Amino acid sequence: MEKLTKGWLFFALCFCLELPVIAQKKEDHRLQESYDVLSDVLKAPDKGIPHDLLDKATCVIVVPSMKKGAFIVGASYGRGVMVCRGGENFTGAWSAPAMFALEGASFGFQAGGEATDYVILVMNDKGARSVMSSKVKLGGEDSVAAGPVGRTSSAETDVALNAEMLSWSRSKGVFGGVSLAGSTIRSDDEANRKLYGKDVNAKQIIVQREVKTPPAAQSLDHLLNSTSPRPA
Repeated sequence: MEKLTKGWLFFALCFCLELPVIAQKKEDHRLQESYDVLSDVLKAPDKGIPHDLLDKATCVIVVPSMKKGAFIVGASYGRGVMVCRGGENFTGAWSAPAMFALEGASFGFQAGGEATDYVILVMNDKGARSVMSSKVKLGGEDSVAAGPVGRTSSAETDVALNAEMLSWSRSKGVFGGVSLAGSTIRSDDEANRKLYGKDVNAKQIIVQREVKTPPAAQSLDHLLNSTSPRPA
Protein backbone atom coordinates (compact mmCIF):
# COMPACT_ATOMS: atom_id res chain seq x y z
CA MET A 1 0.00 0.00 0.00
CA GLU A 2 2.84 2.39 0.82
CA LYS A 3 4.45 1.76 -2.58
CA LEU A 4 1.12 2.37 -4.29
CA THR A 5 0.65 5.66 -2.43
CA LYS A 6 4.14 6.82 -3.35
CA GLY A 7 3.45 5.88 -6.95
CA TRP A 8 0.31 8.03 -7.07
CA LEU A 9 2.12 10.92 -5.40
CA PHE A 10 4.91 10.71 -7.98
CA PHE A 11 2.35 10.63 -10.82
CA ALA A 12 0.48 13.63 -9.37
CA LEU A 13 3.72 15.61 -9.00
CA CYS A 14 4.74 14.89 -12.58
CA PHE A 15 1.27 15.91 -13.82
CA CYS A 16 1.40 19.20 -11.93
CA LEU A 17 4.84 19.97 -13.34
CA GLU A 18 3.61 19.27 -16.87
CA LEU A 19 0.58 21.59 -16.64
CA PRO A 20 2.51 24.88 -17.25
CA VAL A 21 4.30 23.29 -20.21
CA ILE A 22 1.01 22.12 -21.73
CA ALA A 23 -0.52 25.57 -21.20
CA GLN A 24 2.41 27.33 -22.86
CA LYS A 25 2.29 24.92 -25.80
CA LYS A 26 -1.29 26.07 -26.38
CA GLU A 27 -0.17 29.70 -26.53
CA ASP A 28 2.78 28.75 -28.74
CA HIS A 29 0.32 27.11 -31.14
CA ARG A 30 -1.72 30.31 -31.23
CA LEU A 31 1.38 32.29 -32.15
CA GLN A 32 2.26 29.88 -34.95
CA GLU A 33 -1.28 29.97 -36.34
CA SER A 34 -1.25 33.78 -36.24
CA TYR A 35 2.01 33.82 -38.18
CA ASP A 36 0.59 31.43 -40.79
CA VAL A 37 -2.50 33.60 -41.33
CA LEU A 38 -0.62 36.91 -41.54
CA SER A 39 2.06 35.43 -43.79
CA ASP A 40 -0.58 34.16 -46.22
CA VAL A 41 -2.53 37.42 -46.47
CA LEU A 42 0.58 39.59 -46.82
CA LYS A 43 2.07 37.44 -49.55
CA ALA A 44 -1.11 37.02 -51.58
CA PRO A 45 -0.60 38.78 -54.96
CA ASP A 46 -3.26 41.44 -55.59
CA LYS A 47 -5.63 39.84 -53.07
CA GLY A 48 -4.02 40.53 -49.71
CA ILE A 49 -3.63 43.42 -47.29
CA PRO A 50 -2.14 46.51 -48.98
CA HIS A 51 1.43 46.93 -47.77
CA ASP A 52 1.13 50.72 -47.66
CA LEU A 53 -1.57 50.32 -44.99
CA LEU A 54 0.65 48.01 -42.96
CA ASP A 55 3.38 50.67 -43.18
CA LYS A 56 0.97 53.21 -41.69
CA ALA A 57 -0.42 50.88 -39.03
CA THR A 58 0.42 51.16 -35.35
CA CYS A 59 -0.61 47.61 -34.41
CA VAL A 60 -1.58 44.33 -36.05
CA ILE A 61 -4.12 41.97 -34.48
CA VAL A 62 -4.47 38.43 -35.83
CA VAL A 63 -7.24 36.07 -34.72
CA PRO A 64 -6.82 32.65 -36.33
CA SER A 65 -9.80 30.31 -36.63
CA MET A 66 -12.40 32.39 -34.82
CA LYS A 67 -15.41 30.15 -34.26
CA LYS A 68 -19.02 31.09 -34.76
CA GLY A 69 -21.90 29.24 -33.22
CA ALA A 70 -24.77 28.02 -35.38
CA PHE A 71 -28.56 28.41 -35.08
CA ILE A 72 -30.55 31.62 -34.57
CA VAL A 73 -28.23 33.60 -32.32
CA GLY A 74 -24.60 32.55 -32.52
CA ALA A 75 -21.90 33.63 -30.12
CA SER A 76 -18.60 34.45 -31.80
CA TYR A 77 -15.32 34.09 -30.01
CA GLY A 78 -11.66 33.96 -30.95
CA ARG A 79 -8.24 34.11 -29.36
CA GLY A 80 -5.39 35.86 -31.10
CA VAL A 81 -2.38 38.14 -30.70
CA MET A 82 -1.60 41.83 -31.02
CA VAL A 83 1.80 43.18 -32.02
CA CYS A 84 2.54 46.92 -32.09
CA ARG A 85 5.39 49.17 -33.04
CA GLY A 86 7.26 49.56 -29.78
CA GLY A 87 7.83 52.54 -27.53
CA GLU A 88 5.66 55.32 -26.12
CA ASN A 89 5.07 56.84 -29.58
CA PHE A 90 4.73 53.52 -31.43
CA THR A 91 7.61 54.28 -33.78
CA GLY A 92 10.09 51.54 -32.89
CA ALA A 93 10.58 47.94 -33.94
CA TRP A 94 7.65 45.56 -33.58
CA SER A 95 6.99 44.52 -30.00
CA ALA A 96 6.63 41.15 -28.33
CA PRO A 97 3.09 39.80 -28.82
CA ALA A 98 0.27 40.42 -26.36
CA MET A 99 -2.53 37.87 -26.27
CA PHE A 100 -6.00 39.20 -27.09
CA ALA A 101 -9.56 37.93 -27.36
CA LEU A 102 -12.14 38.99 -29.93
CA GLU A 103 -15.77 38.42 -28.99
CA GLY A 104 -19.13 39.34 -30.44
CA ALA A 105 -22.64 38.25 -31.31
CA SER A 106 -23.89 37.30 -34.75
CA PHE A 107 -27.57 37.07 -35.59
CA GLY A 108 -28.98 34.78 -38.22
CA PHE A 109 -28.33 31.24 -39.30
CA GLN A 110 -24.70 30.20 -39.77
CA ALA A 111 -24.31 26.79 -41.33
CA GLY A 112 -21.87 24.47 -39.65
CA GLY A 113 -20.35 27.08 -37.36
CA GLU A 114 -17.34 27.43 -39.67
CA ALA A 115 -14.08 28.97 -38.42
CA THR A 116 -12.87 32.29 -39.85
CA ASP A 117 -9.49 34.05 -39.64
CA TYR A 118 -9.46 37.78 -38.89
CA VAL A 119 -6.76 40.43 -39.29
CA ILE A 120 -7.15 43.94 -37.86
CA LEU A 121 -4.84 46.90 -38.42
CA VAL A 122 -4.91 49.60 -35.75
CA MET A 123 -4.15 52.77 -37.67
CA ASN A 124 -3.25 55.33 -34.98
CA ASP A 125 -1.96 55.82 -31.44
CA LYS A 126 -5.41 56.58 -30.03
CA GLY A 127 -6.77 53.24 -31.21
CA ALA A 128 -3.74 51.37 -29.85
CA ARG A 129 -3.95 52.96 -26.41
CA SER A 130 -7.69 52.37 -26.26
CA VAL A 131 -7.35 48.66 -27.05
CA MET A 132 -4.59 48.22 -24.48
CA SER A 133 -6.41 50.07 -21.72
CA SER A 134 -9.68 48.15 -21.46
CA LYS A 135 -12.30 45.98 -23.11
CA VAL A 136 -13.29 47.94 -26.22
CA LYS A 137 -16.44 47.73 -28.31
CA LEU A 138 -15.55 48.20 -31.95
CA GLY A 139 -17.58 50.67 -33.93
CA GLY A 140 -18.26 52.91 -30.95
CA GLU A 141 -15.65 55.49 -30.05
CA ASP A 142 -13.14 53.27 -31.81
CA SER A 143 -14.28 53.23 -35.43
CA VAL A 144 -13.67 50.11 -37.49
CA ALA A 145 -14.19 49.63 -41.23
CA ALA A 146 -13.77 46.91 -43.81
CA GLY A 147 -10.26 47.10 -45.21
CA PRO A 148 -9.44 47.31 -48.92
CA VAL A 149 -7.74 44.43 -50.75
CA GLY A 150 -4.88 44.71 -53.23
CA ARG A 151 -1.31 45.87 -53.57
CA THR A 152 -2.08 49.45 -52.53
CA SER A 153 -4.93 51.30 -50.86
CA SER A 154 -4.91 54.34 -53.18
CA ALA A 155 -8.51 53.72 -54.24
CA GLU A 156 -9.64 53.57 -50.60
CA THR A 157 -7.83 56.59 -49.18
CA ASP A 158 -10.87 57.94 -47.31
CA VAL A 159 -11.41 54.62 -45.54
CA ALA A 160 -7.79 54.44 -44.47
CA LEU A 161 -7.75 58.02 -43.20
CA ASN A 162 -11.03 58.01 -41.29
CA ALA A 163 -11.08 54.63 -39.54
CA GLU A 164 -9.01 53.90 -36.46
CA MET A 165 -9.09 50.20 -37.33
CA LEU A 166 -9.38 48.27 -40.58
CA SER A 167 -10.40 44.62 -40.62
CA TRP A 168 -10.35 41.66 -42.96
CA SER A 169 -11.58 38.07 -42.82
CA ARG A 170 -10.65 34.81 -44.50
CA SER A 171 -12.98 31.82 -44.65
CA LYS A 172 -12.69 28.78 -46.91
CA GLY A 173 -9.94 30.51 -48.88
CA VAL A 174 -11.95 33.67 -49.57
CA PHE A 175 -10.28 36.85 -48.28
CA GLY A 176 -11.81 40.31 -48.09
CA GLY A 177 -12.60 43.34 -45.98
CA VAL A 178 -15.24 42.95 -43.29
CA SER A 179 -16.64 45.26 -40.63
CA LEU A 180 -16.37 44.01 -37.05
CA ALA A 181 -18.58 46.76 -35.63
CA GLY A 182 -20.35 45.52 -32.52
CA SER A 183 -17.61 43.08 -31.56
CA THR A 184 -15.45 43.57 -28.49
CA ILE A 185 -11.73 43.12 -28.06
CA ARG A 186 -9.87 42.71 -24.79
CA SER A 187 -6.53 41.64 -23.39
CA ASP A 188 -6.32 37.89 -22.69
CA ASP A 189 -4.47 38.28 -19.39
CA GLU A 190 -4.57 34.59 -18.48
CA ALA A 191 -2.91 33.67 -21.79
CA ASN A 192 -0.28 36.38 -21.28
CA ARG A 193 0.53 34.92 -17.87
CA LYS A 194 0.91 31.43 -19.33
CA LEU A 195 3.08 32.65 -22.21
CA TYR A 196 5.44 34.83 -20.17
CA GLY A 197 5.32 33.03 -16.84
CA LYS A 198 4.19 36.09 -14.89
CA ASP A 199 1.35 38.59 -14.70
CA VAL A 200 1.83 41.18 -17.46
CA ASN A 201 -0.72 43.27 -19.29
CA ALA A 202 -0.68 44.50 -22.88
CA LYS A 203 0.84 47.89 -21.99
CA GLN A 204 3.68 46.26 -20.07
CA ILE A 205 4.39 43.96 -23.00
CA ILE A 206 4.11 46.46 -25.85
CA VAL A 207 4.91 49.93 -24.52
CA GLN A 208 7.09 49.26 -21.50
CA ARG A 209 8.76 46.20 -23.09
CA GLU A 210 9.02 44.30 -19.81
CA VAL A 211 9.31 40.94 -21.62
CA LYS A 212 11.27 39.61 -24.57
CA THR A 213 9.77 38.09 -27.69
CA PRO A 214 9.31 34.38 -26.91
CA PRO A 215 10.84 31.76 -29.24
CA ALA A 216 7.42 30.76 -30.58
CA ALA A 217 6.88 34.35 -31.82
CA GLN A 218 10.20 34.72 -33.63
CA SER A 219 8.64 33.89 -37.02
CA LEU A 220 5.91 36.50 -36.56
CA ASP A 221 8.46 39.07 -35.39
CA HIS A 222 10.71 38.41 -38.40
CA LEU A 223 7.76 38.63 -40.82
CA LEU A 224 6.69 42.06 -39.58
CA ASN A 225 10.18 43.52 -39.22
CA SER A 226 11.16 42.36 -42.71
CA THR A 227 7.89 43.40 -44.39
CA SER A 228 7.41 46.75 -42.66
CA PRO A 229 10.45 47.62 -40.52
CA ARG A 230 9.53 51.28 -39.93
CA PRO A 231 6.25 53.23 -39.91
CA ALA A 232 5.48 55.35 -42.94
